[in-house]
Amino acid sequence: MLKDFGVRYCIVGHSERRQHQAESDVHVALKVQRALAAGITPIVCVGETLREREEGMTEFIVKRQLSAVVHLNGHCISEIVVAYEPVWAIGTGQTATPSQAQQVHAVLRAQLKAATEHAERVRILYGGSMNAANAAELLAQPDIDGGLIGGASLKAPDFLKIVAAAG
Repeated sequence: MLKDFGVRYCIVGHSERRQHQAESDVHVALKVQRALAAGITPIVCVGETLREREEGMTEFIVKRQLSAVVHLNGHCISEIVVAYEPVWAIGTGQTATPSQAQQVHAVLRAQLKAATEHAERVRILYGGSMNAANAAELLAQPDIDGGLIGGASLKAPDFLKIVAAAG
């Protein structure tokens, strides 16, 4: 149905779905598989809660979340987009520092490189409250390919600043 409406991308595994709809990593991987089969590019969200970050589990959590997707969809994993969205930064106004975001993006990039020879084709976006004030510094990081913009997209002047930072 989404394909019939001309949808080209869909968000899969957003933290709210994982939390409120009890979507497991396997369920997310199945949704990725179905999106790919329908010719829709899934944007796979991964990210840790504040408690998980404070307990030093960030790398374990995001690798586990992505691993399920890679395991089920390894043959076409280069066709997805990954979005790192630290749960503690979504809609809170808090943002990972550029170095924190880069560190997680580098972990994800290494995991993808181990899974496919076409890892460079996978775009990894940062989605934890990117805004006009922090976009340029975040987008300057070597493993951050773009942003998954939430609330800042609702304010045209701010969104245009983010677009300019990405250009």
